[in-house]
Amino acid sequence: MQWDVVNLASETVGTVDLADSVFGAELRPDILARCVNWQLAKRRAGTHATKTRGEVARTGKKPYKQKGTGRARQGSSKGPHMRGGGIVFGPQPRDHATELPVKVRRLALRSALSAKRAEGALVVLDAAELDEGKTKVLAAKLGQLGWRKPLIIDGERPQENFARAARNLAEVDVLPSIGANVYDILRHETLVLTRAAVDRLTERLA
Repeated sequence: MQWDVVNLASETVGTVDLADSVFGAELRPDILARCVNWQLAKRRAGTHATKTRGEVARTGKKPYKQKGTGRARQGSSKGPHMRGGGIVFGPQPRDHATELPVKVRRLALRSALSAKRAEGALVVLDAAELDEGKTKVLAAKLGQLGWRKPLIIDGERPQENFARAARNLAEVDVLPSIGANVYDILRHETLVLTRAAVDRLTERLA
């Protein structure tokens, strides 16, 4: 399918052919949900921890004598039923990552790209380049273009000036094509791909 190509001056400068297998794939909400859950689980630190009765810093001395107190017998103050004692079955440091087949990940990425195209939130940019890395300059251009919460994906590596200018803009992210992922595509309102990004994503997913 043909798609218009614009520049940072909001001018149409040509068209690009979008592969139907990548940008016209079937929308699969179930696959998108699986991939998002996989990504969010993978990024969790997993550093939560509680101390068991063998780790709490308390004395091992018997709290009080066995008989004659009128209270239940106790042999240690480290038990989970004692104030300041250890925790039973509490969270321990672990890896939350799960396995997701590469084919499913590629299918999810194709579905996310196709969803943005179907809702008209896909923009193909001629080139993401600036003469100087000034946030004010880029903010003015984005305001003129009217992009809301854009995710800008470039080719092998974003231009340094452009990436520097976008660094201080809230809700604007810039990624190389290899970093294109389902979660970032779905959480941004506008998906902006450069010509180079379109070529690389097509080569990667077709």
